[in-house]
Order: sequence, then C-alpha cells, then structure tokens
Amino acid sequence: MIEPILLHTPVLEWYSENARDLPWRADDATPWGVLVSEIMLQQTPVVRVLPIWHEWMQRWPTPKALAVEPPGEAVRHWGRLGYPRRALRLHACAKAIADEHGGEVPSDHATLLALPGIGEYTAAAVASFAFGGRHAVLDTNVRRVFARAVRGDEYPPTATSAAERRLAEALLPALGAPRWGVAVMELGALVCTARSPKCADCPISNLCTWRLTGKPAHDGPARKGQTYAGTDRQCRGRLLAVLRAAHGPVPKVALDAVWDDHVQRERALDGLITDGLAEHLPDGTYQLPT
Repeated sequence: MIEPILLHTPVLEWYSENARDLPWRADDATPWGVLVSEIMLQQTPVVRVLPIWHEWMQRWPTPKALAVEPPGEAVRHWGRLGYPRRALRLHACAKAIADEHGGEVPSDHATLLALPGIGEYTAAAVASFAFGGRHAVLDTNVRRVFARAVRGDEYPPTATSAAERRLAEALLPALGAPRWGVAVMELGALVCTARSPKCADCPISNLCTWRLTGKPAHDGPARKGQTYAGTDRQCRGRLLAVLRAAHGPVPKVALDAVWDDHVQRERALDGLITDGLAEHLPDGTYQLPT
C-alpha cells in the first residue's frame, strides 16, 4: 500500500489552494450548522444546499429553535432539496438533542450515532468536522479517491465494506485528521469525479494506482442518474409542493389538479402519509405533519 505520508502532503497542499469557501467549514460554524449541512448534502449538490442551509440557520440557529416547531415546518422549509424525509429526521434529531442533551450537539461519536436519523457517516463527519475528533469520514467522494489511488479500482463497492473502513483508518494522519478528511472529500468532489476525473489536475496522479495501471475499467458501469420525469418521486414532489405552499389544510381537489394519473397520484399520496410527510384530516383535507 502507498505510504500514507506520501498522500498527506500533496492532498493537504492542494486543499489549501483549492478549497471552496463553504459556511459550514468556517471557523465560526457551529456543530449544529455542521450537522444540518451533512444531512442536506446527502445525495444533493452543494449549489442546491447553500441557499436552503442559510435559510435554515437563520430561522433555526440551534436545535432547540427547530425542536419547538411542528415537523411540518421542517418539511415546508426543506424546499426542493429532494428526499424530504431528511427534514423529518433532522427535526427528530433536534428534538432528541433538545430533550436529552440540553440543546447541545454531542461531541462523542457513539452518542451522535444514537440520535434519530444519524448514521455512521454523519456521526463520524460531525465528530470530526465540528469537534476535531480523529475519525475516518467515508462519503462517496472519499471512497472513490481511495479506491482509485490505493486499490486501483475505478469505483468503490456499492456498499461501504470493512476493508474500506480499515484502509481509511490506516490513512488517517496522527494529527489533523479532520482537515485530511475534508481535503480528500474535496478532491473527490472537484477532481477525482465519478464520470470525468481530471487526472491532470490531481495532486497525487503520480501515485494513483488506477492511473498507473492504465485506468482499468470497473466490473460495472458508472452509476447512472435516476430517471425522474413521470416517476412516483416526481408525483410526490408535486403533491408535497402544494402542501408546502399552503398554510393550512388543502382540499383534495387541489392535489388532484397537479397530477393527471389517478392511480399514481393516489399511490404517491398514500406514500407521503405513510412516510409521515402528510396528514389526512377527518374532513378529507390534507396538510403537512403537525
């Protein structure tokens, strides 16, 4: 395996010169701001997250501020980020922090992992980026950089493996692990991209096993973007947009008007109710969760 120290210096120097100026990376970023950003950034690009993150942090600068609101307000202000169940998870997480931790985001990895909606990646990211903990932070970008540079694979496995975790731990520097983690993440986001890696701009291209072995093709194709038009997901988005725009119960006819396919519309509406994103009231109207 490549000696970790050979990777650390060039990647960290590249990051110092090329890092994006993002508010959740600022010196005055709060642990809550970091946590919110990590949830919002799941499967969503930075450019879409930035305005919603700013709005959330102005409206709910602390977990307690969000916790006292009904969950429907979190869904309303999630806007068009997609995967709106993340808003419900953030609301549940805020309530747990307010009720069980005095309104302060816990710094301990295991305690973070016990919060509603917080998985291994998010717990490691918050413990590392917000509190300076020494944790391996393995998002898709980091996994791709390590797969190519160290293992010589074009893409990482579909699911994070134990071998990947061991590799990430072995590559952690003794000091400055949080900066290393975010630097590798940025390298994967900006240079070692999934479909068009910019190897000429990579600070470790001279060490990259995948490049040095001729860029062998992966066993499977690069992950393709999901089809959206005409799907249940699009239908759910249209219905949810009507509920978000209303500040009170919505008659069924208003929901019927935004999607022609009756069967698909009813299936999508039932799914929103099952997922806790909408409520069906006794008078036949619908609203965001209270």
